[in-house]
Amino acid sequence: MIEWAVDDGALRVTDADNTELSVRGSDLVVDGTGPDIPRPVDETVVVTTDELRFPHAVAYAFSLGSDAQHELDPDGTPLSLSPGEYVVDVDTEIKTYLRFSGTATIERTDDYEEIVVTFPDRVRVIVGFRSHHELPAGTITVPDTPEGIAAGLTHLAASHKTDGPDRTYPTLRGHPSLLERGDSLEIPDCIREDFSPSGIELIVPADYESLFVVAPLAYYLQATIKPRTCPDTGPSHATLRLPEFAVERQLSPMPGLERDVERLLRKTFFFDCLVRNAGPYGTNLAEQSMLEVLGLDAEELYEASPQRRLATYLEVPDAAIDHRLPDWHLSTYVRPDYDSVESLPFLLDRMSLIHMPRTSELEGQELVERSLEDFYRGRSSAGQVASVDIVKPELRNGRVHGWLADGVPIDVFKTTGEAYQNRLHYLERATDSTSIAVVLNDPEMAGEHDDVAEIYRQRSEELSMEVTVDESLSTAELARVFEDDHDFVHYIGHCETDGLRCSDGYLSSSSLRRCNTQTFFLNACGSYYEGMGLIERGSVAGAVTFSKVLNDHAVKVGSTFAKLLVHGFSIERALGLARRRIMMGKDYAVVGDGTHSLTQGEHRVPTTLTLEELENERAEYLVTFDCYSTRVTGSYYFPHLEDNEFAYLCGTQSNFTVTESELAALLEETEASVIFNGDVYWSTELASRFTE
Repeated sequence: MIEWAVDDGALRVTDADNTELSVRGSDLVVDGTGPDIPRPVDETVVVTTDELRFPHAVAYAFSLGSDAQHELDPDGTPLSLSPGEYVVDVDTEIKTYLRFSGTATIERTDDYEEIVVTFPDRVRVIVGFRSHHELPAGTITVPDTPEGIAAGLTHLAASHKTDGPDRTYPTLRGHPSLLERGDSLEIPDCIREDFSPSGIELIVPADYESLFVVAPLAYYLQATIKPRTCPDTGPSHATLRLPEFAVERQLSPMPGLERDVERLLRKTFFFDCLVRNAGPYGTNLAEQSMLEVLGLDAEELYEASPQRRLATYLEVPDAAIDHRLPDWHLSTYVRPDYDSVESLPFLLDRMSLIHMPRTSELEGQELVERSLEDFYRGRSSAGQVASVDIVKPELRNGRVHGWLADGVPIDVFKTTGEAYQNRLHYLERATDSTSIAVVLNDPEMAGEHDDVAEIYRQRSEELSMEVTVDESLSTAELARVFEDDHDFVHYIGHCETDGLRCSDGYLSSSSLRRCNTQTFFLNACGSYYEGMGLIERGSVAGAVTFSKVLNDHAVKVGSTFAKLLVHGFSIERALGLARRRIMMGKDYAVVGDGTHSLTQGEHRVPTTLTLEELENERAEYLVTFDCYSTRVTGSYYFPHLEDNEFAYLCGTQSNFTVTESELAALLEETEASVIFNGDVYWSTELASRFTE
């Protein structure tokens, strides 16, 4: 769903996921809804102008009268288009297409913050928009049998818009259909018609553990899952089959199947990311040389069938590419039972690996025993804090880890099926702006309150955001805050066994009729159970604490979390970076869907820079770029440094050596979190340190 409006001379576009795009132009006139264009779009409008400005993005131009295509050079060289009919693809947060006739120039501004399309005279342009985050199309009913679940999982791949390597682009993978439990298998005709099987088959043991583990691989490969009865004796193997080429690869039985699926998915996805550059949306990837080294022909593979491509990839030894594979972004540990089935489409939408949940006992001082009670948040008249029994998950590969199983885990976000269903509710809830409520329920904690309120207000000058600040609320008043439509509530105060402390008692989340707060931060001692209660009653995700927390630590975590959250970082990543600032970071955790983001940032993929001062006479620094997101797997980023000519796949870190003046310029121009000398900063605030 796309909504648009004209505001202060700009065309403001919003999708169902609260993603916002502002298109500005010289004397821009919007003439209303436009005709279709030869691209997949959700909405078109007609504008008249001689200039259009977009946020920083990758841009391509396609001639409609020939096969000619052009890419705006990442190094800043303008792209001049001769007279003709064109469609220009601008890869912003909301996918944008321009159709026009005539000549045009496309260029980046000197600070790389904008893409500008200029025309010699005022011209009529059809502007098309497509949301990156789509709602599921239809629902598949599956019975409580391996065969029924296998059929349902197989048809989730109907959401792919192509079976070629371009499916690595997140815009060409729609949200899978929903799965719901029922007495018999029911697949709507529209889903059956959209499903184009690749011919690849995954023969797996007829148990839920194996079916769940192979689901991400089957989804990406558009493979058919075929369960088979386990033998009476000996291990039961899964098998990958490519019938067209008589290829049959035996996979390990559980638990080794988890490792084999991970390797196959990471390998296939990586090669497809390289091969896609032979298509119309290619870019100068730093990793591209791998194909030449391995003797693989990108153009031939781009045109090959899915089975042919996979057969070629399987011939490459794993050891030849293991060191070049980007880190996988997400692993989720799922209880393998019928109740978990309805959450699987949401995990596949994020391209998560799926593992079985295993735990071990906490060792030594992993949760530090603390005795300095005088320094804990809430030391004045502190009440009893709810205790939480923590388990230690056995983690596999992944930058981010989710736990959809029993127990309260450390180092991962604890999610539930309700959290994913709640996310759909907010996607369907149209809003004009992001609503943030800050609640201070203890005047002794005014330091954090002042910091975060200012952070949210500053961001509201750049995004459509409404910020309210309340103090010393009663239980009824705080209940209304959570029951009203808010996108984020930042609670600062106390939490005890009876609930969140208010001026007249305690508010337990269990007393709420429904929680209409999308996301939250309960920055109070022992708020885990209250946070889980908010998820059960309607929230998507939030940050909580396991136990008592030091007051100055809470201020550091709260202010940093606020800054990252309003600049597009997911709940989990924002808290993960924020808790680096304190020694007892394991006291903080995320509940609900930790991959969820509150707003968009200046960059489509949130960026973290790590700075290391080099010991040489030139006063140089090593800068490491780290760009990844659980929402846009398959994207790439371009570090804007003078001598750089390459893009990098998200999940692959890139390193550059810069002078102090170059570093200052980079920090001033880049909206990013920065790790420097063991602490976390915001780039524009740190820049002054290197200009003095």
